[in-house]
Amino acid sequence: MRNYSYKGKWEKLLTPEIVKKLTLINEFKGEQRLFIKAHKDELKELSELAKIQSTEASNKIEGIFTSDDRFKSLAQAKTTPRNRNESEIAGYRDVLNTIHDSYEYIPISASYFLQLHRDLYKFVAKNDVGKFKSSDNIIRETDEKGNERLRFRPVPAWETPAAIDELCKAYADAKEEIDPLILNAMFILDFLCIHPFNDGNGRMSRLLTLLLLYKTGFIVGKYISIEKIIEESKETYYEVLQDSLVGWHENENDYKPFVNYMLGVIVNAYKEFESRTELVTNPNLTKSDRIREIIKDHIGTITKAELLEMNPDISDTTVQRTLAKLLKNNDIKKIGGGRYTKYTWNTEEQ
Repeated sequence: MRNYSYKGKWEKLLTPEIVKKLTLINEFKGEQRLFIKAHKDELKELSELAKIQSTEASNKIEGIFTSDDRFKSLAQAKTTPRNRNESEIAGYRDVLNTIHDSYEYIPISASYFLQLHRDLYKFVAKNDVGKFKSSDNIIRETDEKGNERLRFRPVPAWETPAAIDELCKAYADAKEEIDPLILNAMFILDFLCIHPFNDGNGRMSRLLTLLLLYKTGFIVGKYISIEKIIEESKETYYEVLQDSLVGWHENENDYKPFVNYMLGVIVNAYKEFESRTELVTNPNLTKSDRIREIIKDHIGTITKAELLEMNPDISDTTVQRTLAKLLKNNDIKKIGGGRYTKYTWNTEEQ
């Protein structure tokens, strides 16, 4: 039988690597609290972009797609869903907005998890929304040849309501004792191991990740998409998840791989926030200068569409004119053509 108490488990996680990340995140948090307050207006565009990227990335992890144009309209609530995929995207958008706007008033409790799950599927005709799973589920893995294997067997359906109640109680009991960043990640791993719903467990776990971070004062996810960072490293995400769930039912699992990964995601988010805000709030940089610096600091290639997405306050014409000038000056290289054109900084000329 699983023991959900966190007492006696978290001390093992205080490795030098994890402690270093905790220190770094708290330094970022302290430095950026006043910055956010002083630049509220300038950061509004960054917040709207993060919502769009989070909605897209979290659904993309689960194989839920639509066209780029339709997605942007859905994420900004400018259209209504046309099919199942779009309905799920719109539901995620609304729950994400609820967490952004009202996290202080959402308790960590089973009843509120059910409400969030209900809203996640409010545009979908399903009879199991806002309810815990009605039958046992298993987590499968498919290899490159299409062969499936059992990866994990979650808590059975009959045990799920009590398991979630125990999990939330364990979280409440540990809040004053354990570093919140460690506790948040441990809680999310346990939530995923319970797998409480018939559908939507992955997306719910990412929404709850944001909720827990916000409630403990780490609001970087409001400006930088945590989900996008996870989506871009999803192979590692699934690997550490697998490593940390081995022996879970027997209370012998190792939280370290998952906790270390999630802390790394948060560090990356704060670093990206720092670099992005320097560009957005620097009065000495023109919009063209900003495009130039983004390409210069970007690792790998970047597209015009990505530049527009990252800078919603900069027009298509300005981006195009800047790219043409940078190409003429040999500052950047052009790779490919047409809609697949990419750009990269020309390090050979610097």
